[in-house]
Amino acid sequence: MMFADTIVALSSGALPAGVAVVRLSGPAVIDVVSKLVGSVPPPRTACYAALHLPDGSVLDCGLVLYFPAPASFTGEDCAEFQLHGGRAVVQALLKHVASLPGCRLASAGEFTRRAFLNGKMDLLAAEAAADIISAETEAQRRFAVANSQGRNSELYASWRTRLLRARAFVEAELDFVDESDVPDAAAQAVWSDIDALVGEIDRHIDGFKKAEIVREGFDVVLLGAPNAGKSSLLNALAQREAAIVTDEPGTTRDLIEVVLDIEGSKVRVTDTAGIRDATGKVEQLGIQRARERASRAQLVLLLEDVGLDSPEVVLPKGKPFLRIGTKIDLCDGRPPNGYDHLVSCLTGDGLTELARAMGDAAKAAEPVAGELIPWRLRHVELLAEAVGHLRRAVEGERLPLELRSEEMRLAANALGTITGSIDVEDLLDVIFGQFCIGK
Repeated sequence: MMFADTIVALSSGALPAGVAVVRLSGPAVIDVVSKLVGSVPPPRTACYAALHLPDGSVLDCGLVLYFPAPASFTGEDCAEFQLHGGRAVVQALLKHVASLPGCRLASAGEFTRRAFLNGKMDLLAAEAAADIISAETEAQRRFAVANSQGRNSELYASWRTRLLRARAFVEAELDFVDESDVPDAAAQAVWSDIDALVGEIDRHIDGFKKAEIVREGFDVVLLGAPNAGKSSLLNALAQREAAIVTDEPGTTRDLIEVVLDIEGSKVRVTDTAGIRDATGKVEQLGIQRARERASRAQLVLLLEDVGLDSPEVVLPKGKPFLRIGTKIDLCDGRPPNGYDHLVSCLTGDGLTELARAMGDAAKAAEPVAGELIPWRLRHVELLAEAVGHLRRAVEGERLPLELRSEEMRLAANALGTITGSIDVEDLLDVIFGQFCIGK
């Protein structure tokens, strides 16, 4: 698919920068490059040149590259200008190119959208590209790169192919019901295979929990009595004053969250109100929120002041936790036993070991290398839609065969929508609108 207009945008990082990359795509690329540079460089060859404005003045000097269609990112003629990364330089180039006939500034995600529409990538690859750009931790980067390799696309395509073949058997039974070429055993094998496919997709959907941990972060909640050192530990881990710390019990009333990068894993640590029999309505509400928040955590750190007889704090049933002894700098004599970790937020003792334990727990919850899991809610919703249709097809033995076949068709369409092999025009604005300008 070729578009009538040529788009231009800054594709590199925020300005000012050492180098700025301005990208063009569309039918007027050759004309634009010729006007700016005087000639078009050989394909895929970086050439140093001066860029001239219509009045003959030099806008800047830099590298120019030309990528002819269809061997380009978007499948159209493309070009890149690598210039000095000053705001005035980039704005002057963008303003000039956008003023030329048939040219305009690109909208968010428009380059990748054209690549998708021209068959250069499917929707999964496009989303993976966006995830690579937005990755904040090493785990997110590894996960996004793995997703960009196309293995999930291959898996969903194989499931869709199985459905299409199974539906062909069902259609044959409908069309040739009086013929002996379609035995009952073959029809039964179809439904057995569909039932097995439902189980495979269900197990695949379960892996989304791991994807959420990589994307949103491993969820750690600090729980304990008032003045157990929760806010001090939060500040020590964050290495900033994220929470107010005083000797007055019940200072923390609301949830306070910080995001940490621990050995490449994203970890969200939440400070909560001290657990006690409170009389004030505000503090009671804070304690209620603390308990609710702990019930959703992947790991609870139960903090206890080693110098005091801490009141018992009831943990959510079955929730993984670590028992943390705090304020060991105030402990006279031998440190007490029975704790998973002993820390002092004043001296820093034990903090490195505790952070490492949190990072290890996060890595254990993340997907292992090569594991195929869905990584976006859009994928999970469509997979669940496919499962629903397949269950109705398998379990609807009393339904007319035509309706069971239709359920299989709808399931195959849901799988095709994930990669974009089925018409998804209504989804494109939502998907590519989340991209940055110039991608």
